[in-house]
Amino acid sequence: MSTTETTTVKTSMGTEIVTDTRETWGKKVDFLLSVIGFAVDLANVWRFPYLCYKNGGGAFLVPYCIMLVIGGIPLFYMELALGQFNRKGAITCWGRLVPLLKGIGYAVVLIAFYVDFYYNVIIAWALRFFFASFTDMLPWTTCNNTWNTPYCRPFDISLKNATQFENGTISVITSPNARFASAASEYFNRAILELHMSDGLHDLGVIKWDIALCLLAVYIICYFSLWKGISTSGKVVWFTALFPYAVLLILLVRGITLPGSAEGIKYYLNPNFNAITSAEVWVDAATQVFFSLGPGFGVLLAYASYNKYHNNVYKDALLTSFINSATSFIAGFVIFSVLGYMAHSAGRPIQEVATEGPGLVFIVYPAAIATMPGSIFWALIFFMMLLTLGLDSSFGGSEAIITALSDEFPRIGRHREIFVAILFTLYFLVGLASCSQGGFYFFHLLDRYAAGYSMLFAVLFESIAVSWIYGTQRFCDDIKDMIGFAPGIYWRFCWRFAAPLFLIFIIVYGLLGYEPLSYEEYIYPGWANVLGWMIAGSSVMMIPAVAIYKILTTKGSCSKRFKILTTPWRDTQLETQVNGVVQSESNQIRLANADDATTPPSVEV
Repeated sequence: MSTTETTTVKTSMGTEIVTDTRETWGKKVDFLLSVIGFAVDLANVWRFPYLCYKNGGGAFLVPYCIMLVIGGIPLFYMELALGQFNRKGAITCWGRLVPLLKGIGYAVVLIAFYVDFYYNVIIAWALRFFFASFTDMLPWTTCNNTWNTPYCRPFDISLKNATQFENGTISVITSPNARFASAASEYFNRAILELHMSDGLHDLGVIKWDIALCLLAVYIICYFSLWKGISTSGKVVWFTALFPYAVLLILLVRGITLPGSAEGIKYYLNPNFNAITSAEVWVDAATQVFFSLGPGFGVLLAYASYNKYHNNVYKDALLTSFINSATSFIAGFVIFSVLGYMAHSAGRPIQEVATEGPGLVFIVYPAAIATMPGSIFWALIFFMMLLTLGLDSSFGGSEAIITALSDEFPRIGRHREIFVAILFTLYFLVGLASCSQGGFYFFHLLDRYAAGYSMLFAVLFESIAVSWIYGTQRFCDDIKDMIGFAPGIYWRFCWRFAAPLFLIFIIVYGLLGYEPLSYEEYIYPGWANVLGWMIAGSSVMMIPAVAIYKILTTKGSCSKRFKILTTPWRDTQLETQVNGVVQSESNQIRLANADDATTPPSVEV
């Protein structure tokens, strides 16, 4: 069961006053599993191994580890420490830290809001595959089904003249215009998605009710995992966070015993140090580190806000970030041992089967599983692993929104069960667009624009706010008050210089290399890219919009307004001498603007 903890502040007059009474995790391991479950998601399985193979094999670990040390872990640690110290969700936390930049909180909540519109659809696909695996023969192994075309070919067919196999599609030299497709590819694209029934984003077609019902089931699971807060989610993650590791271990043992697995692992790890001289490799490393650890969603702030005040958040940050990276590395062995087996069985080079994204986990890997003895068992545990990997991350994104809004608007917190039900109902209704026949085009649009550049900009503002406005020294003092020792010069340097440069590097390179959105042969229309940029910009624009609102509604001269809005909440707490009660944030700003306002007493935390 969760418990509560009260935080007090001691003024210079020696009076102790209560600032927060906060629910805390029942056990520390509940927090650790929640953070690990959020950080270790589907991208650890379908993206990192491919990036490693693509960017120099084992040599890719060099830029990856450098980016992890100078950018990823410092930002990860920063958000956990901020959440634990302020004990509030993203909106209230940033309003207390730097009132002028309270919009950062709204921005990250909006980003998490957009992501949840489409992320759970991936989980619904995994659930649909899971149900489809309860059969005598896996449906993606044959070409005699109603959804198949004359171009369908089973995976184990002899393709002596095949020259390319990419995302399940095979090009044949002897017939340049013919494009054969694997049975697994047709099952995913034509049976699950029915993508062939849509001409593009403008033609979504009808709703696929089998996927919609799976999506509904996902939201029901999420609701009953989150409706009571960390008291329920902290127990659910014992299964959803640990089960994937059991499956990865089982699949690893099975994979390395398959013929051809050694060749696959060789391609995964074989170092090519010439590759890391390319700037693109470093961008891939930085991007993977950033999006894998997950700062910028408000999740780390929310989870850490339920920690006990004196919890050793430093050790937690190092432990969870290490586990996240180690999981990605181990997943590479799981994936490439099977890809090596697949290439060996088909008599094709591994380059022709290696891929990333949904194509890897819903086409290539299922096709390989189908050829193994006991294929139904392997399919069931594989898709259950995908289901639990996705659920953990979904829990985190939703909790970030719920905690942030509940702390900022206490009435929401008092009716949490109702609010969560309304939130998930809204998610489900919007998510139906991704459950349509052309829903993958909608999914791909949100996946590209909802949390890419916008999250990078949000975390860049976070880094600037902490290091250059709130102050690195003040932040280190806060951490010392919690854990008993202050961060060293390495952390100060990373927060102040390395992390912002790390983020700017990713943003600039990404913008310079921007290309309009496409998916295979479909080119998205111009209006779709405009819509995508509007989605991305709407969250980032919350930062200047709230800043302008704060400036306009704060009284006094320009210099006085700036001083008020850049002074941390704890420094402006006013103690009433009558009853010793700390004023609310809004009342403090009002009093600070009053002509007869006195200088507030200093506060020692």
